[in-house]
Amino acid sequence: MSNKKGALLTEEQRLEKALTKKKRRKIALRIFIGFLVILALFVGITTLISVIGVQSNINKAHNYGSAGCAQLEYSVEDNGYVNIKSDKGLKVMQLTDVHIGGGWMSIKKDAMAINTVATMIRVEKPDFVVVTGDISYPVPFQAGTFNNKSGAKIFAELMETLDVYWTLAYGNHDTEAYSYYTREQLTDFYRSEQYKHCLLQPGPEDVDGVGNQVINIVNSDGVITRTLITLDSHSYIDGDVLGIRWLYDNIHKNQINWYKNVVLDLAKRNQDAAKALPVAKQKSYADLEKVVPTSVFFHFPMEEYRLAWTEYVENNYKDTKNVKYRYGLPGESGKVVYCGIHPDQLFETMQELGSTDSTFCGHDHYNNFSLNYKGINLTYGYSIDYLAYVGIYKQGTQRGCTILDYDQNGGLDFHQENYYQDKYQNDARESVTMQEITTSGLPVLDAR
Repeated sequence: MSNKKGALLTEEQRLEKALTKKKRRKIALRIFIGFLVILALFVGITTLISVIGVQSNINKAHNYGSAGCAQLEYSVEDNGYVNIKSDKGLKVMQLTDVHIGGGWMSIKKDAMAINTVATMIRVEKPDFVVVTGDISYPVPFQAGTFNNKSGAKIFAELMETLDVYWTLAYGNHDTEAYSYYTREQLTDFYRSEQYKHCLLQPGPEDVDGVGNQVINIVNSDGVITRTLITLDSHSYIDGDVLGIRWLYDNIHKNQINWYKNVVLDLAKRNQDAAKALPVAKQKSYADLEKVVPTSVFFHFPMEEYRLAWTEYVENNYKDTKNVKYRYGLPGESGKVVYCGIHPDQLFETMQELGSTDSTFCGHDHYNNFSLNYKGINLTYGYSIDYLAYVGIYKQGTQRGCTILDYDQNGGLDFHQENYYQDKYQNDARESVTMQEITTSGLPVLDAR
């Protein structure tokens, strides 16, 4: 009898246990459904805020109106060369690391970036703007979005409203591994009919990267007085897909070969152009027939930026045989110069050809120095960034633009302009701390 009762009780316990398990499943299911509802609401609300925020900043961009910049006469060849016609040279502005998030978390800081860019362009009135990477910053935990086209659209709308011609060299953040759009897709977007002032070309299909391009300044004699070349320095490498370990790529070998062929082709073009001129005029172009002076723009600094700064530091901040100081200081810590991790032959090729006298990059937001290294000026542009570096929106020493003045003969004079000077004063300009950057305490690096 007792055995039967024990068995009966065990059966009741089993039934109760089954009912309890069923209740737990129902509760777990309700919690899961509740989580999905909350997640859907969160995504819906933040998406809506992002859409409203992006449109708000686009409207803000439209409110600036035309900056009164020159409306260039140009043509695009079948090979992608852009020829800007000018007998007076060209005033070029370099901007870098604008970092427009385009999401619900970055609306206010995006507005700051827009205002900074618009103010400097309206004051300086450049003929042409080159952005050396990171227009977009679709990093979700800071921007609140994966959509890298949102930041691109805000910037493109601003530049079109300002009526200023421009192009870019892509940076690592423009197209993250997790962002929605590729470099090719963004290039198609920038080149769409609505952005007539964007002169970005996709570059040759058989060369690595997107946006490897040639912009020639051509005078009325058909002679190229100066060429601007942009190179895609790519993104992360060696398995560092998300960039967590800061393993950066280099300019690839076939890009360097393309660059070399371009330089040789430019000289040949000038030789042909000069031959069609009267003998007296040919003599005035003798130097340009040998080599066309070029400036090269990319996002990641070359290794030579680090080598040059290291040599300068190790000589107690005095010029050496190889290094001539121009201006500025580094504000980055650690390695100071965060270049590609593998060696390449771009600098050596530049030296061999004797065409490139200047390079301009971004990426390291606090670095603003310019050094002449073995005859080539290696220069960091002032950054715009209000979003990527923690607390950078409160600091101002690193923010501004670089002005490049090319004369009618292709000569170059360039300098930097900090945003927080009187000529850029405006009602929307934020208050910042002008942090002091000095040589004291900077590390002596071993770049070998």
